[in-house]
Amino acid sequence: MAQQSIGFIGAGNMATSLAGGMVAKGIRPARIWMSDPSRDRLEEVSQLHRVHVTNENRDVAGRVDVLVLAVKPQMMQAVCEDLRDLIADRQPLVISIAAGVTVANLRSWLGETPIVRCMPNTPSLVQAGATGLYAAEGVSDEQKTMAKEILGSVGLTFWFAQEKELDAVTAVSGSGPAYFFLLMESLIEAAKAQGLDPATARQMVLQTAWGAAQLAVASEAGPDVLRQQVTSPGGTTAAALNVFEEAGFREQVQAAVAAARERSEELAG
Repeated sequence: MAQQSIGFIGAGNMATSLAGGMVAKGIRPARIWMSDPSRDRLEEVSQLHRVHVTNENRDVAGRVDVLVLAVKPQMMQAVCEDLRDLIADRQPLVISIAAGVTVANLRSWLGETPIVRCMPNTPSLVQAGATGLYAAEGVSDEQKTMAKEILGSVGLTFWFAQEKELDAVTAVSGSGPAYFFLLMESLIEAAKAQGLDPATARQMVLQTAWGAAQLAVASEAGPDVLRQQVTSPGGTTAAALNVFEEAGFREQVQAAVAAARERSEELAG
């Protein structure tokens, strides 16, 4: 991987985090190219990571071995069709991080080239991401390794055998941070309602959420066991959890994830 050149079309937050993660993992900045229409954004990225920057997408696509498409889904077709001749000539590994853009879409716009489609989530911005990956037919083991190393620079990666499984990934890990943020937001409001000042409520809730996640990751026991360990029969935690259970909390989570998956399938067409 250290000898491959990597290009990014789009220099948004996710692309910048991936570039920074790769540099932190030992990839030389001289091997990384980024394009974006914003000169201010490119200047910021250049100063931050010392990678090559340009306003020209074709300048990037014409020189790299791996091309990461990091533009908004509604822009993807125009961007890809402009690069089609270069892709046909160079046959780079193309990695798409755009939600709802299928391999079939990409092949119709780019032509035949190795494609990996992936679904990262926003914790990737702080190197704590969870990314699902799907390799289309024609992607070599070496290219799969390259894709894993690029996305793995900002967190954990998970391969899936079928592209449609990325809809479930979108519903669980892609949208998942928002579910936890909603719980944090609600718990902060509940703490304030119980008389805690806003600053203390916020700090206490965020630390509790962070600590619970760290404990779950570090423990060999599952979340169900950890929950039971915190819950004394007839105690305060049991009183709170009974309210959640009576309100159908588990069923609501199931319904929410199912709704997110259904919407992901609709967007993918």
